[in-house]
Amino acid sequence: MAKVDRRIAKSQEAIKKAVIELMSEKNFDEITIQDISDRANVSRGTIYLHYLDKYDLLDKLIEEHINEMREICESTSEMDFKDANLPWFEYLERNYLFFSTMLASKGAPSFRRQFLEFLTEEFKDEVDVTQGKNHGLNEDVILQFIVTSYVGIVEWWITNGMPYPPHVMAEQVGFLLERNL
Repeated sequence: MAKVDRRIAKSQEAIKKAVIELMSEKNFDEITIQDISDRANVSRGTIYLHYLDKYDLLDKLIEEHINEMREICESTSEMDFKDANLPWFEYLERNYLFFSTMLASKGAPSFRRQFLEFLTEEFKDEVDVTQGKNHGLNEDVILQFIVTSYVGIVEWWITNGMPYPPHVMAEQVGFLLERNL
């Protein structure tokens, strides 16, 4: 993979930060490329050099975070749920502005859908209805229960200003997952 020029990386980070900040202030539909340009202190041409439009920018930003979460899953796949959740909640905390904006924003419903799809893919191999406490239950129902519960607890945690530190959330959610999977 080719090394990205530091100036390009710095511009892209400023653009991404600007759109997240703007989305926390107003509806995505009201945000213009000029708004993003002004906030990021880059020219409109710089934005168009990297993104087709503001929708492409948002899509790439969401994709970047989903890919980061996928990497966390891959690196924690051999851990128990409690330990595997800690890097997740630390990542959510580090990227609070992004997640709080995406989960609260009416302009980014695609994020919640993509988050649900991602978690469905990650948890599908964890559901076992052939034995144990879930024997005889419907696999799809259990999977949707777990995934929507996980998204719900993340939404609650983020929208309530992260009332508990990541290690507490990781432990609590880990215990709940172990009880239900």
